[in-house]
Amino acid sequence: MRRDFLLAMCAMLSVCLLTAVATNTLADDAKKKKKKNRKMTIKKSEYGEVDGKKIQQYTCTNANGLKMSLITYGAIMTSIETPDRDGKLANITLGFDNLAGYEQRHPYFGSTVGRFCNRIAKGKFSLGGKEYTLATNNAPNHLHGGDAGFDKRIWEAKRIKNDSEVGVEFTYVSKDGEEGYPGNLTTRVAYTLTNDNELKIVFTATTDAATPLNLTNHNYWNLGGAGTGTIKDHELMLAADEYLPVDDTLIPTGETASVTDTPLDFTKSKKIGDDLVKVGGDPVGYDHCFVLRGQDGKLSFAARVKDADSGRVMEIHTTQPGIQFYTGNFLAGLESDAGNKQHEAFCLETQHYPDSPNQPKFPTAILKPGETFKQTTVHKFSAE
Repeated sequence: MRRDFLLAMCAMLSVCLLTAVATNTLADDAKKKKKKNRKMTIKKSEYGEVDGKKIQQYTCTNANGLKMSLITYGAIMTSIETPDRDGKLANITLGFDNLAGYEQRHPYFGSTVGRFCNRIAKGKFSLGGKEYTLATNNAPNHLHGGDAGFDKRIWEAKRIKNDSEVGVEFTYVSKDGEEGYPGNLTTRVAYTLTNDNELKIVFTATTDAATPLNLTNHNYWNLGGAGTGTIKDHELMLAADEYLPVDDTLIPTGETASVTDTPLDFTKSKKIGDDLVKVGGDPVGYDHCFVLRGQDGKLSFAARVKDADSGRVMEIHTTQPGIQFYTGNFLAGLESDAGNKQHEAFCLETQHYPDSPNQPKFPTAILKPGETFKQTTVHKFSAE
């Protein structure tokens, strides 16, 4: 009788175990199916008006739930939400809650920057035997396209959606003479969020006259989440053995220098704050263009950043020859900074070298008629 009882109990346990396994399998299958069937979405909404023209916002979500928002004013990325190691989403780039914040002079939060990002010495360059004069909006130099660069223009927008990515392609036609630049320039930038959790940025441009061109995105990153404090404990690695020394006005001297035995050595991962004070500057912090290792125009590894607290990781690949590393040195907690303080975010702007039109040793940044400018940067997001 005892034997029969034990056999009955074993049978019952087997049934329970099989049921549990089946239930868990069904639950896992349901989760996989739900994830597989989660639809990528693009939602369009009004974001205010500039000079009587309506500004649109596009909110894009990939199949994994990552989300980014972009507006037609300045082709600006207003937010991008990625998960931490526990799957909790947070916005990891600085920005404003409304259009008024972007209309004021701000630190280029999330902006598409051009016609020439970074600096041109004394706002002057010569091309085809003619000297051109630009705004010196970062005295004594020209910065990020001038008084009303691409970040202050209204772009046309077209949705992008296919099996692997969702996003927006922006188009802007910069007229000959705008901000002092020659040539009618047509620029397109596609911002897409892939189902591999990548932010892909593709710039293309054509012109009807030779013109300097240097395009980038100016996101301010904090992988712990916007507004969570400084980025000094973020760990950074750069694929750069050299950087561009600059003068007191942040214009390159024309030479390259080794990062070895300097505070600019990020060839091995280290905390951003480890050597921050040693860099000097007024205000203190990094604002340097690094020469990317072996860059030949192919999509190559450029940088890796990790926030140990949240586990978030961002890896950058680019076709661009340089990357400007900036640690938010001028953020001062003002309204124009959206309340963000010094060193509460960093920028990694992939680009051509600063002041290239005046530096014959640098890779050319002149686009000519008949040519097509194309540069790609990919930010890969994960968590550990």
